[in-house]
Amino acid sequence: MSASVAVVGAGPTGTCLVERICANAAELLTWPSLDIHVIDPHPPGGGRVWRKEQPELLWMNTVAADVTLFTDESVQCQGPIRPGPSLAEWLGGDPGRFASRPVQNAYLSHVFQHAVDTAPRGVRVHVHATRAVDLADVPGGQAVTLENGRTIEVDAVILAQGHGDVALTGQERQLAGLAEDSGLCYLPTGYTADLDLDQVPGGEPVLVRGMGLAFIDLMVLLTSGRGGRFAREYDGELVYLPSGREPLLHLGSRRGVPYHSKTGYPFRGARPPVPRFLTARALGEGPWNFRRDVWPLVAKELAFAYYHELITAHPERSRLSWEEFEEGFAAEEWRSAGMRALIRRAVPRHADRLDFERLDRPLERMRFGDLEGLRKWMHGYLSADLERRSDPAHSADHAMILGLLPVYGVLAEAGISDPWFHGFFSYLASGPPGPRLEELRALAKAGVVTFLGAGLKVEHRDRQWWAQSSSVPGGMAARALIEARLPAPSVSRATDPLITALRDRGEAEEQAGLLKVRLADRRLLDRSDTPHPRRFAFGPWVVGGRVTNGFARPGLNAPFFQEADALARIVLSEAVTAQIRHVA
Repeated sequence: MSASVAVVGAGPTGTCLVERICANAAELLTWPSLDIHVIDPHPPGGGRVWRKEQPELLWMNTVAADVTLFTDESVQCQGPIRPGPSLAEWLGGDPGRFASRPVQNAYLSHVFQHAVDTAPRGVRVHVHATRAVDLADVPGGQAVTLENGRTIEVDAVILAQGHGDVALTGQERQLAGLAEDSGLCYLPTGYTADLDLDQVPGGEPVLVRGMGLAFIDLMVLLTSGRGGRFAREYDGELVYLPSGREPLLHLGSRRGVPYHSKTGYPFRGARPPVPRFLTARALGEGPWNFRRDVWPLVAKELAFAYYHELITAHPERSRLSWEEFEEGFAAEEWRSAGMRALIRRAVPRHADRLDFERLDRPLERMRFGDLEGLRKWMHGYLSADLERRSDPAHSADHAMILGLLPVYGVLAEAGISDPWFHGFFSYLASGPPGPRLEELRALAKAGVVTFLGAGLKVEHRDRQWWAQSSSVPGGMAARALIEARLPAPSVSRATDPLITALRDRGEAEEQAGLLKVRLADRRLLDRSDTPHPRRFAFGPWVVGGRVTNGFARPGLNAPFFQEADALARIVLSEAVTAQIRHVA
């Protein structure tokens, strides 16, 4: 007999788990053999989101040097370190390159195949190109029912499906119904590469709600993807040459501005010494009100990382030494009068002081007379962001982003997930490549993009879509509306047949939209909060799994690897114990 594990999902999360199971098997597999069953209708490595069949126009939002799926010496885990190339090293090219998604698929496929090829003797990996549709308890293990009619019996199962599809929300169903009745176009939230964009009319106004990464992909596919071209003027400015087939995009969102662009320079300073204030002791026992109980600790941590870099890398911009500032900062509560006075005393330039409220809502309390006034302001805002994110003089911004990553790890470990903070994190640290914002600026100058501002609201009026914002008077009508956002995680609205089956029987539960697990060992919790001994879950749609949302950076002791390694060891031990019970 062989010990056996099923991994449902073969994207980056599932691939990392397979690699960690194989890496740990040599130490923990006291049984002669292990079968790993990987279940996904898409080829392993990229899975669905990073599948090969996507336009080359769609890029990653992280430079190649900051992407790896191999552990390195910085990773603190019990399992063995198995180094491998980052994406940049694997490509052998520019570390600052933003690779296309098909290229990233090739890298992820390489990682998966490397894990299989270097697996210890007795470890066999079986790939099932189908979906898992149900799970059932059987004597000594789990029976996994596949969509192709097969059933696989294993000792343990890990759900690692990653980002999933969901049914429309009530509001989306209502808007879709209005669109059908009025002959309008409506595209609800979804993964941009999966949307049917052929139904979006060219040469006509189209309302776009959302300005995050999903919008950037949409912008690319509806402009360059329809034959438009970008070119440089003699002075170096980027301009857009329309094809005539692109729609006229009128866009807005709650903030009214796009995500900040990625930093365009390598970080040369010392890694920020965080986390220091955001600790389990400081958090105490939940439940927590995030803005009241957690955010002050998070904000202090991020400010600590920011000012550490500002004062140590750019001492001419501070009146205090780092030692003086650090002592005073540690003693004060976030946003206390003493802390505000300390920052004013240490940092003379207002532009060098960190202001989270201004960062989060740059259009707050701003009102323009017309769309042209907003366009001019947005042109300056985008230009300033591109300049700041490419200038090492503002490396304190980069340090704060690096500080965000361990902060996110602490929150994930505590099971704290807050929608506002996830959005703020993405807005600051997970924005598009700089060239994409430069393209957005060029599209606005060419009249293909019109900015509508913050607080965007859309309603159905006189058989049209009507949008208005808090930034400009009046409104804008169109016959097409696109929700340029990813669907929010929701177990209750999940369409994955396996999640649906478990949920409907009460064998899986939802917490803040996420699949509920016991954080200590990632065991799946049922409706009565009872952990299942053979079922585990890990990934961005799992409680505590936001740390897996994205790729690990080399040299940063990525929490993604720590968590995946710990889970691999637990599951291996469970599988071996099950086989010992069989023999006994």
